[in-house]
Amino acid sequence: MPPLTQRPDLLIRSSAVHGAGCYTLTPIRKGARILEYDGPHLSKSAADERYADRDITYLFSVGDAGEVIDGFGAAMFINHCCSPNCQTEEIDERIYILALRNIAPGEELTYEYHLHDSDQDDQPCFCGAPNCRGTMFSPAEVKRRKKLGLPLTLRKPAACAKA
Repeated sequence: MPPLTQRPDLLIRSSAVHGAGCYTLTPIRKGARILEYDGPHLSKSAADERYADRDITYLFSVGDAGEVIDGFGAAMFINHCCSPNCQTEEIDERIYILALRNIAPGEELTYEYHLHDSDQDDQPCFCGAPNCRGTMFSPAEVKRRKKLGLPLTLRKPAACAKA
C-alpha cells in the first residue's frame, strides 16, 4: 500500500545546516509522502557539462541509466543530515520524500544524501547530529574512495555546526 500523501505548508528560509532549508509549518505524520523531488531528467554527462563552473547543484541520481534530476521546487532545499527526519523513495524514476517519524511544525526537513560518484574530494557535513559522519558521502562511497586511494576530506564531527 503506498504511503499517505500529506501536503504540509512548507517554508524555505535560512538554515543552520547549510544555506537555505525547507521547514514545515504544519505537523507531518510518520510515513507520510511529503513531496516529490521534481525537475528535468538529464544524463550525468549533460549535468556535468551544464554545471561545470558551479559549486552548488541540486542534482539527484535516479534510475539505473546514469540519469539525474535537476532539482526544482521545495524539495531541492531539503538539507542532508546524518540523523534525518525524512527519507527518499524511488518509484518509476521519480523521487519522493517521506517522513521517517512525526515531524513538528517549525522543524527543518532533512534526509541522508548518500552522495556518490562526485568529482569533488570532499562533501563536508554540517548537520550537528550526535552521530555525524563528517561527510555527505554514503558509507559505501567512503569505503570505495579509501580502497582506491582517492582523496577524502572528512569534517570532524565535533566541529560540525549545531543544528
